Amino acid sequence: MPFRGGLAGVFWIIVLLQNPSSLQFEATNLQIYQSGKVENLPRSGRLTKITPRVQRKLIQEVTKDPTTTSKELQASLASVKVSVHDSTIRKRLGKNGVPRQKLLLSQKNIKAQLSFARKHLDDPQDFWENTLWTDETKIELFGRSVSHYIWRKSNTAFQKKNIIPTVKYGGGSVMVWGCFAASGPGRLAVINGTMNSAIYQKILKENVRPSVCGLKLKRTWVLQQNNDPKHTSKSTSEWLKKNKMKTLEWPSQSPDLNPIEMLWHDLKKVVHARKPSNVAELQQFCKDEWAKIPPQRCNRLIASYGKRLIAVVAAKGGPTSY
Repeated sequence: MPFRGGLAGVFWIIVLLQNPSSLQFEATNLQIYQSGKVENLPRSGRLTKITPRVQRKLIQEVTKDPTTTSKELQASLASVKVSVHDSTIRKRLGKNGVPRQKLLLSQKNIKAQLSFARKHLDDPQDFWENTLWTDETKIELFGRSVSHYIWRKSNTAFQKKNIIPTVKYGGGSVMVWGCFAASGPGRLAVINGTMNSAIYQKILKENVRPSVCGLKLKRTWVLQQNNDPKHTSKSTSEWLKKNKMKTLEWPSQSPDLNPIEMLWHDLKKVVHARKPSNVAELQQFCKDEWAKIPPQRCNRLIASYGKRLIAVVAAKGGPTSY
């Protein structure tokens, strides 16, 4: 019923404030009493330009191509005489993050990666803790290029259509070689010039044994390296054999299997945060920050390696969240 005046009105106000649901009921009751209608009354403000029909069109377009920009969607709507700001489109659809960049894998690579994961699924944790993980990467002087965004639903980040394929070593100013084990980071070496088998062997000679000793790996330690031609050349294979370095058989193009990729990500982030102004500073910052990587971070990466293998098997050798 409508609100009353006087003491009765005060009484009703106290009752309704103690029971908000009753307040809502009385407000609705008052609206019906005043208008004589039960329908929703017209609201103030402009009508939305994104009608249900327009929203369906937007959803269809971003579902078909998640990389479509809001400007392109705006132009598409303009072609059917719907004028709306691109920021309104972004608010209505909502951004769900940056597309994951993943190395483009061939069917041969996928099969090899799956085979490796299945073969080593039951290896003891001690084996992975006694492995020296190695890799090379390029680090840009002025940080990453501009990010691209996609439209996607939650928990679909690693679906094929929401991944941007990349080619390994997509550009940079400094190339480095690094290694680590479960006990912490090993040495980091800056690669000057174009790397060939001879330069790679020189890096191994100067950095592997000191890292193995510093990280206190057992005598049965294993060297992990990828299948780059410089790593698998005849001269390098003979050098490894001569120096009694046992290597882990490794599938080509399989960054999801190498935990050092996570450390590269960490390294680039902190180095770029320091904003090096020239190549000399970039090299020094890389060395400084690599040495600062906490041993606990390395240990956690190796402790969860079994889960990484399980993820690769679950993805049937395809891209994973690693």
